[in-house]
Amino acid sequence: MQPLSQAILLESFPPRKRGMAMAFWALGIVVAPMLGPVIGGWLTDNASWRWVFYVNVPIGLFAITMTEMFIFDPPYIKRRAGGVDLWGMGFLVVGIGSLQIMLDKGQQEDWFSSRLIVTLAVLAVAGIAAMIVRELTTEHPIVDLRVFANRTWATGTFLITVLGFVLFGSTVLLPLVMQTLLGYSAFQAGVTNLPRGLASFLLMPFVGFLLTRIEPRKILAAGLVLVSTSLFLVSRLSLDAGPHDFLLPLLIQGAAMGMIFIPLTTVTNDPIPKEQMGNATSLFNLMRNIGGSVGIAIVTTILARHTQMHSAFLGAHVDPYDPATAQRLQAARSAIAATGADAWTARSAALAAAWGEVQRQAAFLSYRDAFLFLSAFFLSMLLLVPLMRKPTHQPGPGEAVH
Repeated sequence: MQPLSQAILLESFPPRKRGMAMAFWALGIVVAPMLGPVIGGWLTDNASWRWVFYVNVPIGLFAITMTEMFIFDPPYIKRRAGGVDLWGMGFLVVGIGSLQIMLDKGQQEDWFSSRLIVTLAVLAVAGIAAMIVRELTTEHPIVDLRVFANRTWATGTFLITVLGFVLFGSTVLLPLVMQTLLGYSAFQAGVTNLPRGLASFLLMPFVGFLLTRIEPRKILAAGLVLVSTSLFLVSRLSLDAGPHDFLLPLLIQGAAMGMIFIPLTTVTNDPIPKEQMGNATSLFNLMRNIGGSVGIAIVTTILARHTQMHSAFLGAHVDPYDPATAQRLQAARSAIAATGADAWTARSAALAAAWGEVQRQAAFLSYRDAFLFLSAFFLSMLLLVPLMRKPTHQPGPGEAVH
């Protein structure tokens, strides 16, 4: 749905108005996933998790009705003779499907120590390689990979992959921190994340207007810096952080997402002819989704591995012969004994509580490591912005005013 809706807008609007069109389109694409946790959290807390799915039924019926009434194929899209490239479709399903399952199950199965993950990796590589060969040699490919020959489009697609990497990775991390370590409910976590969506909602139309006056690559570079800054600020928080401590980083990140997504979509698809727009936007969104899957897999692995590392380091410093540790353990034993527990139970419970606190601190340190990694990785993408060509259809000041 996303690539088709994107292609329809890019085809329908003239090049000089595509920035504003993408701004309003991006309101749904970027803001909706940010508002989703609020609505989903409220439904989960007050009704049932099943309502997260039920609520989509009337929305889907409304979308089908609107599509039937107002969306039509342009005259230059014609049905090709010769049918569908079934071999290409088969290789695509095997390659991308195996890759997605491998990324989803990787950490759970301990990655390449698992025969399942190794098998999926082989299928993914073989399927994608066979698809590439097939699509480059067949007369009517189901996915035209020749679009990657365009330097601007290829660079923009790589950047949207990274955007998906960071966006999905950070979107997964923040609610987990809030619910597992800070004790927030699903609804409270959604409300705390709401400023990110609101900042995007308010800024995106303004970014669309700025694209008529400022070179899009400059806006894109500024957005990359701001997202990296917001992730760095989150990585500096502690377990004492409250909702107000997340406010500034989330506002910065939400505003910056609009500064990235709109110019990136506009610049990337600027050199693509209308006849190839559907194919280009499909690949563009596919790579963003793959980037999201890779991002979630990597941050999940970082959390698991770094939690083990920090647990070992912190645990080595919890010494019962250390005065501060001994005092904390004695206070815990006394508090537990006051509830009526015997000495042995009180001692065991105090040690368990100390180990639980070590695990909690180690988990939070691993989250900080993940945010810091995402921040540095995102900032490094600045090096790719100069590879994108300036849009050939960018209007001058006089045309923008008109």
